[in-house]
Amino acid sequence: MRDYDEVTSFLGYWGPYQKLIFILLSLSSIPNGYVGMAMVFLADIPPHHCRLPFLNSSYGGLGYNLSIPTEEVKEKIILSHCRRYTEQGDSDAVFSNDTEGCLDGWVFSKERYVSTIVTEWNLVCEDAWKTPFTVTVFFLGVLTGSFLSGIISDRYGRKLIFFGTMAVQTVFSIIQAASNSWEMFSVLYFVVGMGQIANYCAAFILGCELLNKSCRISFATLGVTLSYAFGYMCLPLFAFFIRDWRMLLLTLSVPGFLYIPMWWYIPESPRWLLSQGRVEEAEAIIRAAAKKNGITPPDVIFKQDDTADLMDSAGGQKSYTWMDLFRTSNIRNTTIINIIIWITVSLTYYGLSLNTPNMDGDPYLNCVIAASSEVVGYSAMWFAARYAPRRFTLPFSLIVCGALLLIIKFVPEELNALTIALAMTGKLCVTGAFGFLYLYCTELFPTVVRNMGLGVTSMASRLGSTVSPYVAYMGTYNKVLPYILMGVISIMSGVLSIMLPETKDKELPELISQVKHVHWFCRKQKLAKKKCQKENIQVGIGMEKSDA
Repeated sequence: MRDYDEVTSFLGYWGPYQKLIFILLSLSSIPNGYVGMAMVFLADIPPHHCRLPFLNSSYGGLGYNLSIPTEEVKEKIILSHCRRYTEQGDSDAVFSNDTEGCLDGWVFSKERYVSTIVTEWNLVCEDAWKTPFTVTVFFLGVLTGSFLSGIISDRYGRKLIFFGTMAVQTVFSIIQAASNSWEMFSVLYFVVGMGQIANYCAAFILGCELLNKSCRISFATLGVTLSYAFGYMCLPLFAFFIRDWRMLLLTLSVPGFLYIPMWWYIPESPRWLLSQGRVEEAEAIIRAAAKKNGITPPDVIFKQDDTADLMDSAGGQKSYTWMDLFRTSNIRNTTIINIIIWITVSLTYYGLSLNTPNMDGDPYLNCVIAASSEVVGYSAMWFAARYAPRRFTLPFSLIVCGALLLIIKFVPEELNALTIALAMTGKLCVTGAFGFLYLYCTELFPTVVRNMGLGVTSMASRLGSTVSPYVAYMGTYNKVLPYILMGVISIMSGVLSIMLPETKDKELPELISQVKHVHWFCRKQKLAKKKCQKENIQVGIGMEKSDA
C-alpha cells in the first residue's frame, strides 16, 4: 500500500503550485485576525457620567461636581458613572444628599471615539453586563462553528465550506454595521463567529491536505498563524483613523470581497475527493498541479489497489466515536489533561487580548504591541518545535507566562511601562503555547481518533474564550485582578502539562493501545503500565489493527 504523499511525491516539494497554495491560504487568515479582536475598539467604554439637562453651560464642570457624587475607580476619584444627586427645585438646581440613577441618560466623552456600541445603546450601569456578553455571544458562535465546520466539511467538501464561510463572515459583518439595536448586533455577531472559526479551520485543513509533508508543518505553524497576527496588527491602524464603530466595522468587512478570485486558484482537496470515490476529479487536480510545476505526471496516478487503500484509510474512522477518547486510562488521561490546558490557555490568551483597553497608556499602541507579540510568539514556537522537547516547551511557556502576570501585582502604579511590558511578554508566551498545542495534540492522539481528539480539545478551548470577556471586564474596576487570575491558571496548566508524554521525533501512535501513559508526579508508574496492559487486551488490539 502506498499512502497519498507517496503517490503524489512526483509533484516535488516546493514548486509554483505549492507556493501558490501556501501563500493564498495563508493570506485568507488575515481577516480572521481583526474580525476576532475588533470588539477591543467596537465595544470600548469611554469615560461617562449622568446627563443633567437642567444644567446649562454656565455651570460648567463646577455644576457637574455639585450634582454628581464621586467614586473611586482604579484608585482614582472620578464622577460617578451611574448615580446623581436628587434635584430639589426646578429653577435653582438645588440637590439633596440622596442619589438616583441616570434618568436622562449619559454623557460620553468623545475625546477618543466618535461612537462605540456602548455609546450607541447606553451599555453601562444596569446594562453594563451586555458589553462582555456580546463578546461571549461571538465566542458561542465560534463554539458552534467549530463543531459544525468539520461535519459540513467532511460531507460537502473543503473548498465549498472555505469560501462559503468566508462569504458568511463578510456579508454578515456588513449587515452587522447597520444594526439598529443591541439584540440585532449580538445575533449577527453570533453568525459572524460561526463563519470566522469555520473559515479558519477550513483553510487550515485544506492547506494541510493540499501540501506535502515538507511544507505542511511550516504552513500550520507559520503560514496561517502569522497571517492571523498580521490581520490583528492591522486592527489598531484602522481603528486609529476611523473612530466611528459603524464605519470601522464596514471598513474591516469590505476586504473580504478581495478573496473572491481565489475560487479559481484554490482546488478542492484530492484527499477528500478520493474519500468520496471521485477519483477522476482528484486525478485532474493532481495533473493540473503537475503542469503548474512543469512536471509530466505518470499515465496512471492512482492505481486501483492504491485507490481502494486510500479510500479505506479516509473512511477508517467511521467505527470510532468520541467515547473512544476515554476508552483506556492512557487516552482518557491524555484527553482530560488536554481539555483543561486548552480551556485555560484560551481564557488567558483572549483575556489578555480583550484586556488591552484597560491597560494604562494608549490603547492603539497597546494593541499594536499585543499583535506584534504574537508574531514573536509564533516564530519562537516554530523554532522550539524543531529543536526543543515537547515536555519542556509547553510547560516553560505557560509557567513563564503565569509568573510574569503575577509579578504585575507588585509593580508600582507609576511604572506603567513595566506593567505593559510584563503583560505583553506574558501574552507572547501564551500565544506561542496556543499555537504549539495544535501540533502537540496532533502527536499525542492516535491516528484512528486524531481528528476527534483535536476537535474535542479545540471545542473545549471555546469554553475558556466565552469566559474571557468577563475576566477582561474585571479590569474596568481592578486592573490587577485579571492578571492574578490568568497568572494562577497559567501556572497550574503549565505544571499539569509536565505530565504529558514526550512526542518529539517519536513515531505517531496509530491505535488507541499505542497511546503513551502520562507521567504522574507520584510513584505509580509501574501500576499504570500494568493497568494499561490489561486495558489493551480488553479493547482488542487485533480488532483495532483490522479497522485501521
